[in-house]
Amino acid sequence: MATRPTSPMVEEQDALRRVAMLVAAGGQPDEVFAAVVAEAGRLLGGDYTFLARRDQDDAITFLSAWTPTGVAAPPSVGNRFPLGGHNVSTMVCRTGRPARTDQGRITGAMADVVVRRWGVRSSVGVPIIVEARVWGVLIVASTHEQPLPSETETRLSRFTELVATALANAQARVELRDYAEEQSALRQVATLVARGASPEDVFAAVAAEEGRLLGTDVTVITRYNRDGTGTVVGSWSNTGVATPFPAGTLVHLVGRNVMSDVYVTGQAVRMDDYTEAHGGVADDVKGWGVRSAIGAPITIEGRLWGAISMGFTGPEPMLERAEFRLAAFTELIATAVANAQTRVELRDYAEEQSALRRVATLVARAAPSETVFAAVAEEAGKLLRVDFTFIVRYDADGAVTAIGQWAGDGDAGLFPTGTRLSLGGRNVTTTVFETGRPAGIAGYENLSGAIGEAIGARGVRSVTGVPVIVDGRLWGAMVVASRAGKLPPGTEDRLEGLNELVATALANAEAQAELSASRARLLAASDTSRRRIERDLRQGAQRRLAELAIYLRGPVCAAVPPADHELVAQVEQLADEVTDVFDELREIASGLHPTALAQGGLKPALTTLARRSSIPVRLGLHVDGRLPEPVELTAYYTVAEALTNAVKHARASMVGVDVEISDGRLHVRVSDDGCGGADPAAGSGLIGLSDRVESLGGVLALCSRAEVGTTVEITVPLRPPHLPSQRGAVP
Repeated sequence: MATRPTSPMVEEQDALRRVAMLVAAGGQPDEVFAAVVAEAGRLLGGDYTFLARRDQDDAITFLSAWTPTGVAAPPSVGNRFPLGGHNVSTMVCRTGRPARTDQGRITGAMADVVVRRWGVRSSVGVPIIVEARVWGVLIVASTHEQPLPSETETRLSRFTELVATALANAQARVELRDYAEEQSALRQVATLVARGASPEDVFAAVAAEEGRLLGTDVTVITRYNRDGTGTVVGSWSNTGVATPFPAGTLVHLVGRNVMSDVYVTGQAVRMDDYTEAHGGVADDVKGWGVRSAIGAPITIEGRLWGAISMGFTGPEPMLERAEFRLAAFTELIATAVANAQTRVELRDYAEEQSALRRVATLVARAAPSETVFAAVAEEAGKLLRVDFTFIVRYDADGAVTAIGQWAGDGDAGLFPTGTRLSLGGRNVTTTVFETGRPAGIAGYENLSGAIGEAIGARGVRSVTGVPVIVDGRLWGAMVVASRAGKLPPGTEDRLEGLNELVATALANAEAQAELSASRARLLAASDTSRRRIERDLRQGAQRRLAELAIYLRGPVCAAVPPADHELVAQVEQLADEVTDVFDELREIASGLHPTALAQGGLKPALTTLARRSSIPVRLGLHVDGRLPEPVELTAYYTVAEALTNAVKHARASMVGVDVEISDGRLHVRVSDDGCGGADPAAGSGLIGLSDRVESLGGVLALCSRAEVGTTVEITVPLRPPHLPSQRGAVP
């Protein structure tokens, strides 16, 4: 029985079915491409059939070839040719339509191979359209004199329309697999971030996941610094051998290499031949056996944060568009990196704010300056995890004075407070003074000058210092030092950020001290004036009134006739009035500056006040001897004002006064059982008392609840606080 001829359409459908079954069975792209060219070649009867992909750089790459005899085709798989000239590949890729060349009229980069070596005389090419773009070209070529049949374009186009679907499915399968792998890798990284892993662990995981995804030999993640350098924050190698760039390595972004190129361009880069690389990390990488490399930027919040770079040691070429796949993945991991970075920044910010709050609390409590600076040094040292911290003040004579220091592990420190050293030589403290900018030195072996030699002698290897700027002028420097080979990444930025906060606290402390000193001077001047007025009254008006009273009761009374009772009564009344005026003036003078306080001190003065009070006063005076005059006056006026308010406004029946000294401070507490409700804003003398107390670095507290009573309490240091002189005329 004769076999019935098979129609071209049936053959095409059979070919498509065979390719589709291969795709459905999970065939690799190379297998699919080989099947496509074989089916097309058998259908159309050409001498050569090729499938080429169009690349973004205006070239084509041959992916598969077929001949009826099985002999290798002229352009072997993997060959790349730039587009251009008169050939079907160029015409199809440029126009997106089928194209034909006949009678050997073929020119361009591949003409020498195709025409001269293999004798191709005519060829037909049709576009393979995937997702509305020319993905590649399917070509049938012939060595015969007669051109390919006129229906070749039509038949090949019908065939490629069906094959394009299979190619898209195969590509989608690959992309889906890649996407699943990328999502799995991202999930691994995100899990670390969610668990609060350290940034070092996150970056190491990112390097490992990306390295395994793209089959690299070494992967490095670098964070770009503001000074044109990079800091390695994560690395990985597929051999398990330590990479040439462990975390913390400082690299210089110079020359031509993927790290530098990404830094300059902000784009993904590719170097197929790494022998052309130079500068920066290139020598170390080539020495490790890297032959090719790719790099991609890591962008966070719209700015170039760093880069991830990969090196390949194998002789085979890198995957096409590997750098773009790397860039696409870094877009996904940038979120994880940003989260890790944000976590670190928030932790650092919280630690810095806690440190500042502790320092600010000391300043607000008028702690001695040496205590404040020691606390600043300690907070900076613990925050930055260094071995030593010291703060110096620049003096007018070209020297520095150490005003605060801290050392870890109970070390004695570098410069005890009060130590004076000369500026000069090569060291961070001198550099900050000369430039007014932050400075750092890694390796203290070749330093000079008194400061450098003293630090180097303690085994310090890395130092960073930043200027302390107060009110726009260079006041001093804060310096951290480590015996390790390098300081932690970002030390300068963190120290500078903390230093800005510290400088603000110092400026506030200085302003507070100046304000307190100014108020103290005003009150001292006022007290001096009151004392002078009291003395003038006592030695002038009071004495004259006393003499007048004596004269009226003496000579005047003796001169009046005893029988003139009316005149005698008038003289006696006049003498009594003069005595009353004398007593009133004495009370006024005593209020200006209490004589009992000036003569006997606080204890007898308060006893006199209590005795003169119109309501009972309970005294608890645990103080002996004399105190500084401003402190005694402040305590006296506080008790006097509180007693006056208790009598005039609170309608109290009892007042308690307690005075004691503890922790170098005087504590005065006055409580009554009156109606309460005292309001300093209503114009009472408590406002003036508060100013007086605060001028001495003290605190006044008022508690006055209705129907409960009022308590006034002051705490005053026996020695007013002060700050050391600062660099105005550059002290």
